[in-house]
Formats: sequence, C-alpha cells, structure tokens
Amino acid sequence: MVFKPISPKKISSQIAEQIRSSILAGEFAPGEKLPPERELAEMFGVSRPSVREALNLLASSGLVMSYQGGGTVVMSLMETTAGNPMTELIRSQQERALDVIEVRKAIEASTAFYAAQRALPEDIRTMERIVDGLRENLAGLKPSENLDANFHLAIAKATHNIVWLHLMQNIFDAMKEFQQSVWRAVYLTGEDHHLLYQHHRRIFEAIRNRDPEAARAAMAEHLNFAEQRSSAYVAQQQR
Repeated sequence: MVFKPISPKKISSQIAEQIRSSILAGEFAPGEKLPPERELAEMFGVSRPSVREALNLLASSGLVMSYQGGGTVVMSLMETTAGNPMTELIRSQQERALDVIEVRKAIEASTAFYAAQRALPEDIRTMERIVDGLRENLAGLKPSENLDANFHLAIAKATHNIVWLHLMQNIFDAMKEFQQSVWRAVYLTGEDHHLLYQHHRRIFEAIRNRDPEAARAAMAEHLNFAEQRSSAYVAQQQR
C-alpha cells in the first residue's frame, strides 16, 4: 500500500468552511451581507486575497453572491441561479399569491410553535423591537409591511432550523411586491392597522411566554385574516 503525503488545507478553504458553517447555523440570514473583505481578513488574521478566494469558493457553491461595490450577500438555499421563479409566477398570476398564503398558514403555524419552544433571549428581544415598531407606526398610520415581513422572518430564525429560515425568506422575497400592493390597497384604516398590531402582539406574547399551542393558534388567526384581505384585493384587481 502506498500512502500519499498529508498536505495542510489551503487557508482559503479553511476560511470558506468557517463561513459556510456560520451560514448553515443561521448566523447569517438569506439576503444579509457578510462583513467586508477587509474586516474578514482582520477577523481571520489572513490576507485579503485569501478571503477573496474563500468567497469565490462559497459563490461557486451557491451559498453567497458577490456584487461589484455591493459586498457579498448570503443566498437562500431555496433559490436557483436564475433567481426566484415564484416571484415571476405571482407577477403574472396574482391569484397564485393566495396559494402561497395557504402554504404559509401550514408552515408558519409550525414556525410559531417551534419558536415558542426554542427562542433565545436575543430572538425575543428582536421580536419585541419589531412589535414596538408596529405600535409606534400606529400614529399617522405609517406603512409597516417591512416590519411585518421582518417579524415573520424573526420567528423563523427563532426556530433555529436553517431550512425554516431559508424557506420563509424565499417565500417573503417572492411575495414582496404583492404584499406591498395589499398593504397600500386594503389596510387603510386605523382599525386595520390596530388589528394587525394586536395580531402580532399576541403571537409575540405567546412565543415570549413559551406557549407553543397559543403561538400556533395566534399565527393561524393572523394568517386567516391576511388570507381574507388578500383574497379581497385579488378580487378587486380582477374586476
């Protein structure tokens, strides 16, 4: 038997492995930027070319994408190199957004359930900040669709299940344009905004109180309401 000499791993491969582990552990969410090359080089105690080569390795595997002048962004595990096909489907057939909401009802009832079991103190603080932002926006009826999306993604992150997180990010990316249109056309009154705030508050409190069944029920109630309003919006557009 002939043994081959053991060669140490390249520095770039070791850097790529650490960043990959952080992404797959949910420490960097889909759409989030990695620190700049200069900062990464300082963190790892290596040269910038080694970091650049590591990022190229991650990009070739589809985990990140680098933009000229825009940094390096973590990609969704559910996304294809051609982008998000669901986005185009919803753009061309708005009623398909209702199919997505139907799927969300099943998925997010579970994410709320598991978040109530697994959320760490920092997860609770993130959700509380978002809910406080929703409350502050009640004055003047400021649009809160971004806070709404961030709240649902924070719940997915609080499950500490990387698949839940990437799946929900993919869905919200695809639904972004539709959700913005619904907010501007349907949620118009102070009562609407207050009701949405109360929904999110109840979900948050159930998760904070470690009550999985209450979190599941509160999420189901919220998404049933969202489905009704979204259906009304689609019906308006088809007239």
